[in-house]
Amino acid sequence: MTRFLVTGASGLLGLNFALRFGEQHEIIGVVHQNRLRNVPFQVLQADLTHLGVLQALVEKANPEVILHCAALANVDTCESQNDLAYRVNAEVPGELAKIARDTGIHLVHISTDAVFDGARGNYTEEDQPNPQNTYARTKLAGEQAVQNANPDALVARVNFYGWSISGQRSLAEHFFYNLSARKQMKGFTDVFFCPLEVNHLAEILMRLITLKASGVYHVASGEALSKYNFGQRIARRFGLDSSLIQPVSWREAGLKAARSPNLTLNVDKLRNTLDDEPPTQDQGLERFYQLFCAGYPQRLLTLRQ
Repeated sequence: MTRFLVTGASGLLGLNFALRFGEQHEIIGVVHQNRLRNVPFQVLQADLTHLGVLQALVEKANPEVILHCAALANVDTCESQNDLAYRVNAEVPGELAKIARDTGIHLVHISTDAVFDGARGNYTEEDQPNPQNTYARTKLAGEQAVQNANPDALVARVNFYGWSISGQRSLAEHFFYNLSARKQMKGFTDVFFCPLEVNHLAEILMRLITLKASGVYHVASGEALSKYNFGQRIARRFGLDSSLIQPVSWREAGLKAARSPNLTLNVDKLRNTLDDEPPTQDQGLERFYQLFCAGYPQRLLTLRQ
């Protein structure tokens, strides 16, 4: 049994990781504004941006592994709140990395595929990032701060979806709930990605942690698709009306922040380390569907305090 400190424990990855492994390992989850109840792990409330909070949390939790999921992840919010985005996404990870280094704790820092410009796709870990918006720039700064302070840390560049406590944390939920309400939607035909279902991501991260992996890893599906096609697949699996999804270019959507069109990631390093293939899109969407059938989204709603 390993003792984990999980930041962002009410978020999409943090909560699903803690629920997936809360009965096998000792997990202390840190939340900020969204409190939790009836969860199989200890919960602490804290604002990680406040001076001295990170050190106090680590001393109290005394973990063997820190999974740092907390971030300011709304792309358009980052555009309007630059200073907060930099504090949360860049400075806090660097400070946590120093603490982990000094105390011998294995740090796993969650980054994003958005550090690339999306000009060509199939990016390897060695390719030069070129972030296109404030969110991506601050996340890249966070990666660099972590690596400079703690070369033994694991930095995972990810893109993922799943069921969340709010029902609004992932693209898959956005498609499902709007299509269920028979609302028309837009699907980007010119934005490509290779997302993982969040429980698949959690399990891969646990395997990397067990192997004591360090450095930058692209933790994604080996199969890419457009966001329009992603929505189409969700509609088909849930028996919803796929004609409600209008195929459009992201340039027509009036978004505040620029988007990177091709964020497909090369996962050869992950494949070689695990000696295994990452899940396909069909496998991920099937798990998303089966969790729905088992009442998992409704269970998550009962965890909100």
